[in-house]
Amino acid sequence: MLNTVQSNIHPSAIIAEGARIARGVKIGPFCTVGPKVVLEEGVELVSHVAIEGRTRLGAGVKLFPFCTVGLAPQDLKYKGEDTETEIGPRTQIREHASIHRGTVTGTGITRIGADCLLMATVHVAHDCLLGDGVIISNNVALGGHVEIGARAVIGGNAALLQFVRVGAGAMVGGLTGVTRDVIPYGRVFGTRAELLGLNLIGLKRKGLEKAEITRLNSAYKFLFAGDGVFAERVRAARETYADAPYVMQMLDFIATPSRHGILTNLAGAADAEG
Repeated sequence: MLNTVQSNIHPSAIIAEGARIARGVKIGPFCTVGPKVVLEEGVELVSHVAIEGRTRLGAGVKLFPFCTVGLAPQDLKYKGEDTETEIGPRTQIREHASIHRGTVTGTGITRIGADCLLMATVHVAHDCLLGDGVIISNNVALGGHVEIGARAVIGGNAALLQFVRVGAGAMVGGLTGVTRDVIPYGRVFGTRAELLGLNLIGLKRKGLEKAEITRLNSAYKFLFAGDGVFAERVRAARETYADAPYVMQMLDFIATPSRHGILTNLAGAADAEG
């Protein structure tokens, strides 16, 4: 229910009948909010923000000027179906970012987790799924159906191909084109992304003990720079590192079916199909 008494709505904003606005919401000048939009407590739309479709913004989300959220996807197969967009609590979306709703040929929802930061002019295409704490720098383009795990970091001007997966805690360098999946805690860079090692800085910030990081790095080198067939090394690693949860997370990611396969460029190793 629209509650203009307990919310701060600028007189130039256009709020459609049916929009649900919680207490403490701030809507600045020249914003537009569609009839199926839900804004939870403490959401702030700074100015010139457009929100459409079946869209929910979690508590404390802040959208900066000229963001667009929940508009129709750039997909010629889309025929106006009632799909969704969802942004988790406390996430910040900076100037000119665009986030499109899902499609019925995908998951039907574009979802961004809690405590994320999407910097200026980021594009999140239809059916993308972003975990909590993801940071995406300026001018990044995510193709449709991209999945990014919790606390991953994407550098400025990177581009991610449709259906690519980026694992939790991974680091994608600026100006990088990502056409294959990036393992959890991996570090990639290059015009066409190359796997350079683990995101050791991210692992330390996460609070992992030195012994855990050393073991994860050992498993990584065994998997991506070892001899023999990649699939056989994966099977062997499951036995050797069965009691190492971060290694098992990496192995589970590798085992998940993939459109593009896993990026494995370290030390000239051939790319392995997922």
